[in-house]
Amino acid sequence: MALDKRLTFQEIMSLTPLPDEIENGKVVKRYMSQRKAWFPEGDVPIASETPDPEKETNQKPQKRQVAYGAHVYSQAGLVASRALAEVQTSQADAPWKKVGIHTIHGYFSEAGLIDRPFVYNVTTVATNPSFPNLFVTVRQPLSPSTNPSKDHFPLADAKLPLGPVCFSALVSFRPSIVSQYVAQEVPAQRRFADILGSRPPSAWDPAPHVDIAEKLKAFPMRNPGTFPAVDMKKVDMTAFNEGKPLHERRELLLYRLLAPLPADDPDSHIMTHAYEADRNGLLMIGNHIGFGYDLGRAASLSYSFVVHVNSEDAVMTYGEDEWWIQEACFPRVEAGRAIIMSKIWSPKGVHVATEYQDGIVQRRWKPGERQGKL
Repeated sequence: MALDKRLTFQEIMSLTPLPDEIENGKVVKRYMSQRKAWFPEGDVPIASETPDPEKETNQKPQKRQVAYGAHVYSQAGLVASRALAEVQTSQADAPWKKVGIHTIHGYFSEAGLIDRPFVYNVTTVATNPSFPNLFVTVRQPLSPSTNPSKDHFPLADAKLPLGPVCFSALVSFRPSIVSQYVAQEVPAQRRFADILGSRPPSAWDPAPHVDIAEKLKAFPMRNPGTFPAVDMKKVDMTAFNEGKPLHERRELLLYRLLAPLPADDPDSHIMTHAYEADRNGLLMIGNHIGFGYDLGRAASLSYSFVVHVNSEDAVMTYGEDEWWIQEACFPRVEAGRAIIMSKIWSPKGVHVATEYQDGIVQRRWKPGERQGKL
């Protein structure tokens, strides 16, 4: 079975600038996505080499093709970075400093769809040269793209009536400074040296298309699939996690760039880390808490990404052995929601960033179980 082309980060994140608008006396920078978002369920027939999964399992086709959440999240960070750069250029006399993405706090209010673009509005919240903050709101057209391929979205799509806000984010920036003190825990490379050293990084299995036990049993991975931006591997942590309570369990994901990414654009590298870290997180929790064969719903609600280093220290080198590590843990589950917290480790063992994501994780409801509940 011929593999579909895997898009680079630059390709999947490509943007079209739109005319600025004025709202309440403030300039709103606007952008539109050019490429359709990656669709996890759409990767199942490709990565498992099963042409018709629904027919194989007598499942009904999905009515909506929901986008991978990190697409809009990462693009929101990129448009904030681009908008800030444009504002700095237009106000050359202002005391601006060179800054990089520091944090992104994002909220998913509606499901994104892959057959239409995302339209981004960016406003400046705070103009402190050492700590600018920008606010991003995102909407999608109420109807699919005017391009029959539902990809390579034309400028005409920006004129379609827009639906409600599907995502919003506050993005902060910081300049690079000299560290007066550095502290971090022992790197994942040392704490899990026996496991990681048991085989070369490239020898671990590809990260799953959809990391649900039931799905993987029916459609096992036979190739890496079409996940964009990075090559990802999942380390087998079964023996390590055996018998441990949930908060002590760990999952390790290894990743490296699919193609070179310009080193003079650290924010693109930061958003690549965030794009990778969102993959399968809530689904992995479902497996750990016994929902792997009875998963009803998993959906992100909020996602925070904090960069601990100067932005240039988050830059990835392209190469066969340039493997980064996502170390995921699962500290809390209650009220139908769960937390995944991930530490991003550089190949040299530097704790570069932390992801903290809250989302819905529920098994299928049993008859009568939801009586009296909304």
